[in-house]
Amino acid sequence: MKLALLLIPALACAQQTVAPTTGESTASVRGENAGEYNVVQSWELGYRYATVGGDDGKYRSDVNYGDGVRLLSSYLTVNSRDGRNKWFDELTLTTQGLGGDPYESATLRIQKNRLYRYDMTWRSNDYFNPGLTVANGEHLEDTTFKTQDHELTLLPQNWFRIRAGYNRTTQNGPALTTEQEFDTQGDVYPIFRDVRQEFDEYRLGADVTLKNFRFTVMHRWEYFKEDSTDDVTATLTGTPSPGTLTSFQRSAPYRGRTPAWLGNLYAERKWLAVNGRFTYAGGRGDFVQNETAIGTERFGAQNQQIAVTGSGDRPVTTGDVNITIFPSSRLSFINVTSVSDTRMTGNNEFTQFSNATLSEQNLNFQYLGILLITNSTDLRYRVTKKLNFFGGYRYSDRVIKSIEDFLTPSFFGITAQQTNVLHAGVGGFNWVPVKDLTIHAEAGIGHNNNPFAPISLKNNSLVNTRANYRKKSYSLSGGYQDNYNNNSIAITAYSSHARTWTANGSWHAKPWLSVDASYSKLHLDTEGGLAFFAGANLITNQESLYISNIHSGNLGLRLPVTKTADIYIGYNITKDTGDGRSAELTQPTPAGQLFYNVQTFPLTYQTPLIRLSVRITAKLRYNLGYQYYGYHEEFGLLEDDQNYRAHTGYTSLLWSF
Repeated sequence: MKLALLLIPALACAQQTVAPTTGESTASVRGENAGEYNVVQSWELGYRYATVGGDDGKYRSDVNYGDGVRLLSSYLTVNSRDGRNKWFDELTLTTQGLGGDPYESATLRIQKNRLYRYDMTWRSNDYFNPGLTVANGEHLEDTTFKTQDHELTLLPQNWFRIRAGYNRTTQNGPALTTEQEFDTQGDVYPIFRDVRQEFDEYRLGADVTLKNFRFTVMHRWEYFKEDSTDDVTATLTGTPSPGTLTSFQRSAPYRGRTPAWLGNLYAERKWLAVNGRFTYAGGRGDFVQNETAIGTERFGAQNQQIAVTGSGDRPVTTGDVNITIFPSSRLSFINVTSVSDTRMTGNNEFTQFSNATLSEQNLNFQYLGILLITNSTDLRYRVTKKLNFFGGYRYSDRVIKSIEDFLTPSFFGITAQQTNVLHAGVGGFNWVPVKDLTIHAEAGIGHNNNPFAPISLKNNSLVNTRANYRKKSYSLSGGYQDNYNNNSIAITAYSSHARTWTANGSWHAKPWLSVDASYSKLHLDTEGGLAFFAGANLITNQESLYISNIHSGNLGLRLPVTKTADIYIGYNITKDTGDGRSAELTQPTPAGQLFYNVQTFPLTYQTPLIRLSVRITAKLRYNLGYQYYGYHEEFGLLEDDQNYRAHTGYTSLLWSF
C-alpha cells in the first residue's frame, strides 16, 4: 500500500499540468533592445477553476489546484549588449503560480561580469495529508512549507571566488494526531496540533581554481527551532474502551544548532585524477517536553504527567577519496573509499508519573554510534570506439552500537552492538552496434552477512538493461530492470522481487508538431513473517504479503488546427492491478480478513487534458485548457475509500517578446 499510495502523487506531479502554457510562444528569441540592454519577456495571466467530487482531502493531497486569478508563469531576461554595463550585465526572473496556487515559486539572478553574481530561490508549497485510511482521518496535516535561498558570489569568473549564502525553511499550520492515554489496553484520542517549525542556515566559503587544481571550503551554521504544541479542551471518548480525556496539553520546545565544515579538493594530471571530500557537522540539541493528561479510564480517574528532558551532541564526520587512473587510452581504473561516523551522545531522561496511582516510570538513553566504511573498485576497458566493458567490486562494513541507562554499563546498563559486512560485484558493457543506437547492460550480485532490519539487503541480485535510438527529430528507448532480495534474520524471513519494464518514444518534427509517448510496468512482490501479541498471546507463523503491478502510460500530442492556432492533447494513466483477485472476499477469521485486505491495493489514477492556443498578434496569445483528474480505489479497507473526480481548467493571455 505504501508504494502504491505514495507513487500516485509522485506520478501526478511528474505528469504535465494543463497550465501554465508550455511550448507556445509569440515572439522571436532575440527579444527587443532597450538602450544598452536586450530584453526578452513572457507573462501569462489567467484564471483557474476546479470542481471536485468525492474525497476532497485526497484530491488536495494529490493535486490541490483551486479557483482564482493567477500569474500562471512569467519569464524575464535583461542582458547587456556589450557585457560592460555599470550595475549589472544579466538579470533573469522566473515565476510560477503566483497569486494563490498551492505550488508557487520565483527565481532571480543578477550578475555583473567579473564582479558578482546573486541567486535567489523562493518556494511556497501547501501540504495537505488527510491521513491513511487505516487512521480514519485522525492523522492529518494542513501545513505550508516556505523556503528561500540566497547565494552571493564575488569574483565569479576569477580563479579565486568568495561565496556567502542564507537559507530559511518554515512549516506552519494545523494538524491532527492521536495519543494513547491511561489504559495500556488501548484508549486512543484525537489530539489537535499547532505545527511551528523553523530552519535557518548561514554559510560562507571560497573556491580556488588553478590549471590542474580546484579547492572548495565552506562553513555552515544551521539552527532548528520546534515550537509545536498539542492541546485538547473538550471531553473526548476513547476507542476502543470507554475512557474519557477531559484535558490534554503538551509543549515540546526544541532548539538545535549544527556548525559544519565542508572541504573538497580536485586535482588531475594526464593519467591521474584525484577528488577528495571531507565534511564535519557538530550537531547540538536541547529539548524539554511537558505533558499533562486528565480523564478517566476503566479503573477510575486519571491525572498523568510526563516530562522528557535532555541535551545531546550529534557529531557526524564523513570523508571520501576518489582516485581515477588512466594507464592507457583504453583502460581506466576507479577506486572510491568512504568513511562515515555518526554518534549521538547525551543525558536524556523520560519520566512518567501518575497522580492517581502515585507510580513513576523512568527511561534513560545515553549513546548511539554508527560507523560505516565502504570501498568500490571499477575497471573500464574500451575495446573499440563502439564497445566497452566494465566490472566492479563493492565492500562495506557497518558497526552499530547503543547504550541505554546512565548507570555503569557493566552493572545495570543495556548495551547492544551489531556489525554487518556487504560484498557485491557488478559487470556489464556499453555497445553501439549501429549508428545512433546505444545498448547498456549490467548485472550485479551481493551478500550481507548480518542485515540490520528484516527488509535490509542480504542475498540480492540486479539486472539492468537499456537501449536508446536517437535521430535528429525522433528518439526511441526501452529498458528492463530486475531486483531480487532474500533475507532471513532471527525474528523473521523476508524476500522481495521487483521488475520494471519501460518504453519511450518521441517525434518533434516542428515546434508546433510533436508526439511523446511512454509506458512502464513495475511489478513488486514481498513476503515476510509476522509475530505479534493479541492480548497476552503471542501469535507467530503468520505471513505478510504485498503484491503490486503498476502500469503507467503517458501520451502527448501537439498539432496545428489553423495557421494561427494549435492544440495540445495529453493523457496519463496509472493503474495498479494488484494480483488480479478481488480484495473484497470474506475470510474465515477477523485476522485473516484484515491480512487479506492489506496484501494488494488495486487502484486507477488517470488525467486527460486538452489545451487550445490561438495567436492573436505577434506578441499576444489566448489560451484555454481543461484537465480531468480521476482516482478510484478498488479495495475495501475498513469500508473506507478515497475516490475522487475533479474537473479543472484555465483561461489566460500570454504576452511575450
